[in-house]
Amino acid sequence: MGGSCAQRRRAGPRQVLFPLLLPLFYPTLCEPIRYSIPEELAKGSVVGNLAKDLGLSVLDVSARELRVSAEKLHFSVDAQSGDLLVKDRIDREQICKERRRCELQLEAVVENPLNIFHIIVVIEDVNDHAPQFDKKEIHLEIFESASAGTRLSLDPATDPDININSIKDYKINSNPYFSLMVRVNSDGGKYPELSLEKLLDREEQRSHSLILTALDGGDPPRSATAHIEISVKDTNDNPPVFSRDEYRISLSENLPPGSPVLQVTATDQDEGVNAEINYYFRSTAQSTKHMFSLDEKTGMIKNNQSFDFEDVERYTMEVEAKDGGGLSTQCKVIIEILDENDNSPEIIITSLSDQIMEDSPPGVVVALFKTRDRDSGENGEVRCSLSRGVPFKIHSSSNNYYKLVTDEALDREQTPEYNVTIAATDRGKPPLSSSKTITLHITDVNDNAPVFGQSAYLVHVPENNQPGASIAQVSASDPDFGPNGRVSYSLIASDLESRTLSSYVSVSAQSGVVFAQRAFDHEQLRTFELTLQARDQGSPALSANVSLRVLVGDRNDNAPRVLYPALGPDGSALFDMVPRAAEPGYLVTKVVAVDADSGHNAWLSYHVLQASEPGLFSLGLRTGEVRTARALGDRDAVRQRLLVAVRDGGQPPLSATATLHLVFADSLQEVLPDITDRPDPSDLEAELQFYLVVALALISVLFLLAVILAIALRLRRSSSPAAWSCFQPGLCVKSGPVVPPNYSEGTLPYSYNLCVAHTGKTEFNFLKCSEQLSSEQDILCGDSSGALFPLCNSSESTSHPELQAPPNTDWRFSQAQRPGTSGSQNGDDTGTWPNNQFDTEMLQAMILASASEAADGSSTLGGGAGTMGLSARYGPQFTLQHVPDYRQNVYIPGSNATLTNAAGKRDGKAPAGGNGNKKKSGKKEKK
Repeated sequence: MGGSCAQRRRAGPRQVLFPLLLPLFYPTLCEPIRYSIPEELAKGSVVGNLAKDLGLSVLDVSARELRVSAEKLHFSVDAQSGDLLVKDRIDREQICKERRRCELQLEAVVENPLNIFHIIVVIEDVNDHAPQFDKKEIHLEIFESASAGTRLSLDPATDPDININSIKDYKINSNPYFSLMVRVNSDGGKYPELSLEKLLDREEQRSHSLILTALDGGDPPRSATAHIEISVKDTNDNPPVFSRDEYRISLSENLPPGSPVLQVTATDQDEGVNAEINYYFRSTAQSTKHMFSLDEKTGMIKNNQSFDFEDVERYTMEVEAKDGGGLSTQCKVIIEILDENDNSPEIIITSLSDQIMEDSPPGVVVALFKTRDRDSGENGEVRCSLSRGVPFKIHSSSNNYYKLVTDEALDREQTPEYNVTIAATDRGKPPLSSSKTITLHITDVNDNAPVFGQSAYLVHVPENNQPGASIAQVSASDPDFGPNGRVSYSLIASDLESRTLSSYVSVSAQSGVVFAQRAFDHEQLRTFELTLQARDQGSPALSANVSLRVLVGDRNDNAPRVLYPALGPDGSALFDMVPRAAEPGYLVTKVVAVDADSGHNAWLSYHVLQASEPGLFSLGLRTGEVRTARALGDRDAVRQRLLVAVRDGGQPPLSATATLHLVFADSLQEVLPDITDRPDPSDLEAELQFYLVVALALISVLFLLAVILAIALRLRRSSSPAAWSCFQPGLCVKSGPVVPPNYSEGTLPYSYNLCVAHTGKTEFNFLKCSEQLSSEQDILCGDSSGALFPLCNSSESTSHPELQAPPNTDWRFSQAQRPGTSGSQNGDDTGTWPNNQFDTEMLQAMILASASEAADGSSTLGGGAGTMGLSARYGPQFTLQHVPDYRQNVYIPGSNATLTNAAGKRDGKAPAGGNGNKKKSGKKEKK
């Protein structure tokens, strides 16, 4: 702010301003603004319009926070008009004591921008004190021999007012003997003296009484009176005489109390009592009398207290020497105090901003302070410095004023506050110093984004978890303070559907805990990924993202499911026929089961719980293959029953059971009498058997009609006579494998069963033939032992040799390619489950898919030729390399091995794994 400085003085009761325009360009070079006011002005009196003298408008007074600063604030600024007002009682005598010139120095402080102007208020004296004598009764003695003109010194009255308001004159009452004379000394003080006008006669009048009146120069004047009693004594014609009329010495202010200061001496030519001299203080201020003591006998002056140059620079006193005859004389003593460096500098903070924004640029004013040293000369010259390691520095202003400004960039997260120590040192010898520490708080700015404790989170959650339970917790830290460092969490993205995301997981905004909203199912949801965001509450808000991957772990919550053999209503499988001459290792049937779980929870094992003839059959622990363990004996029953349990590898394990009915016979004709001749356990069973026989007869008739109708249709279509075959009915038919055209590409063969249960109920699975089927595949009739009735004419079946070509060697999987669960290793009871959980889970998914189609009843193991019913779900490109090896579930009755390479049969070689013994020896050779 620019402006001119004015010098003002006050004369009389009203204020008179004398502006002195100075062409100054910087406020610190301006002369102080001067005002002159009388003391004892009423509170609220206007000293002057400070705002106008500073060049400020009325609006700037409040906008720039105009105020005054001083050690003891006697004035204030009116925020409405900018007038400088009297705030407190102003007593010149109390403020300035004995100083002739009384001035109060103020500082006017304005903000925005910060600046300081100096003000001097001159306090003019008013006649507010009356003169006062130290003693109301003054006793004097005078010898009668005193000649005319003899003078008697009187104690003057004191008046704290100065100049014209001080003591102006003395008066006494009219009398013929004494007159009053007023003496003026070198410093302007007036002292009354009595002058003898007429010789005294003690015998005529022993004493004289006078009234002494002291008058000041006020308007109206004030006065004080003292009673003078003069006793007339005998003659003493020689007064004492001092060695010097004036004594002047200099003392250090460090002189300890009780030290000898000065000894005054006086002599008297009289003898006896008239020559005995006593010394007294005369015409001396009370403060001086308190500071010094005078020995009445010796005239030695000592100091009673320590000196302080900063309070009093010089002491003036008068010493009177009086002899025993009452004659006296006076001398003047002047004691000057020498300054010593005994005052440390003072640091006075006038303005402080203890809250500093951490993004404040360098040069921002933080505090304004001034220094003061009561010493003079070099002892009062002060230099300021700051403590090390703080990002601040000091700029010198004017008249010992300094600014504390920022010097570097601030970072609250690194240092939230600074304890700045300001040291002030004078130039005395030795130098004295003082310090003041101020605490500066750095205000936070939102300059730090939240930071997660990890770059990414991975959480394992077991399936079937409790809904609402916490599954993870993310944590982010923000070094900012308050709302800038308060972090809230939210879920912003996921690989799940956004519409259903809230039904899966939720996150606590305050704690970052992630809750599961539902129970997860490993078989439906294996893994999902979330994107969480941590956002602070600053303005503007800052945020950070992190990914949370949730892996749903598998639990053993699915029991094995038996796919083959298909179970009847009572939980038992239909019967399988075993040739009587079956050798040990003959493959009777195979139990196929799947488990929807993964890993060890889906690792299935097969166990025989109950057998009609223990030791007659063996069951593959991992393959589920039922083989003959020995040849049928004469004492062995024709019908055998096996109760098989399928257990998974979970803890605790889950299981399923299947009951197998096995019949030793070379043909179905042998089986029927054995079935029909069974003793009826009860009448109910006999009745049930009757209804079954009737149903069998009806079904046979319908079958014959269907065969005749098929032959008739075939004869009408003479274009492809070899496409149909003749059917010979039988009670239990098991077809050979059907080989599709893409046989070499890995598709599976399949078979059809026609079986009779042990209850006597007969069930048929009709093989439907069509032109499309005959053009793509042929049905192999019978088996190697001839135990089954042929379903087709073998001559017609060979009419298309290109369709009857045996399968190539690519039909079988290699040992490394088999991913199956229950038969992946041919004939090996210690098959190894895949170690890779992903492969295992894919395998289980494909087996479940085939199991669901097999349960539809459209086929025994699959829904379509060559694809096991998987083509509709996985598309035509799904080949055997993607599915379990179901070839082990397809077997040829009469053989002791699963279906293998037909090329080996043509060559007359036994296929690999043709029977249990060969397979076991072959595996040993492989090892």
